[in-house]
Amino acid sequence: MGHPILVDRSSRASRDERRLFHVEVPADDPFELVGDGPAMQTLRTPIDAVARSSAPVLVIGETGVGKELVARNIHAQSPRHAGPFVAVNVAAIPTELLEGEIFGHARGAFTGAIQARRGLLTEAEGGTIVLDEIGDISVPFQAKLLRVIQFGDVRPVGSDRTHHVDARIVASTHRDLPALIADGKFREDLYYRLNVLTVRVPPLRERRDDIPALAEHLLRLARSRTPASPVQTIGADAMRSLASREWPGNVRELASCIERAVVFGVDEKLDVVGSVPCAAGRSTSFVLEAPLSLRRMIHEYVGWVLQRTRGNKQRAAELLEVDMSTLYRWRKRWSEGDMARRKLRTESKRPNTCAG
Repeated sequence: MGHPILVDRSSRASRDERRLFHVEVPADDPFELVGDGPAMQTLRTPIDAVARSSAPVLVIGETGVGKELVARNIHAQSPRHAGPFVAVNVAAIPTELLEGEIFGHARGAFTGAIQARRGLLTEAEGGTIVLDEIGDISVPFQAKLLRVIQFGDVRPVGSDRTHHVDARIVASTHRDLPALIADGKFREDLYYRLNVLTVRVPPLRERRDDIPALAEHLLRLARSRTPASPVQTIGADAMRSLASREWPGNVRELASCIERAVVFGVDEKLDVVGSVPCAAGRSTSFVLEAPLSLRRMIHEYVGWVLQRTRGNKQRAAELLEVDMSTLYRWRKRWSEGDMARRKLRTESKRPNTCAG
């Protein structure tokens, strides 16, 4: 089976590029579903069955469980695996832009539309499109999406023509859609159209048997991103600590924990609870000698993270879980503040030459 074409539409930059690109999946496949416990075996069964169909799929599960990973596996095992895989977080796109993003738009459809653009549905022709966080779209947009699912007809914004699109729709959500239906926030007919085939992804606390294998897998991926790290293995005590935690953020939280351990680790083996810098039992060498203002504390901590990442701002932003613009804004603000304080100190030291 060939590698799928992957298109990540979660960021503004990738949406602006509007192009497909081929991703060579490494031997240590980051899209692999790791674990052989009962919960994972139960999950693989519906994935294998669903992959053989072209009907819409609804993937449900808590935040961070890996719903898009499940969607990727459905696509990779399907007859459409050679086609594009387009994933978009519909909750991350402003409502007024969502229709044009999904359906495309004609030239002159609105201010700034200097040329026609294909929508993501059209880009997914012959493949799969994942609509992540489907429970957060507006009711008017739900009605337009319903027609696409029913008939496959797409009308770009500002156009009087429709065209047919052959793309399999996989929707995912952490929301309780029946509860949203009861509140009038989700269309019942759309729910039944999407809920033809359902795959529930279990939270990490229901698959504790898989945590050791998953942690080792995430460690290999983290080390590939920080090859200079001394961390090589996870010791027994640390592994027991990882397996005993609740992980409200699920696999995403575990991945962040392992990433921090690799970046900040100073030993070859993570062998004590405190050496794994997660939400519980966090241990760092960042020490405050005296109480500071919140602003100054953030300043000091960000500086420490930048030092530990050897000035790699992209890695620091990922570890701080902020975007690059926020990190640059902080640094600019603090730099200007430091300059102002130095100027004030310099002026205060100048002798007073005014006549008394």
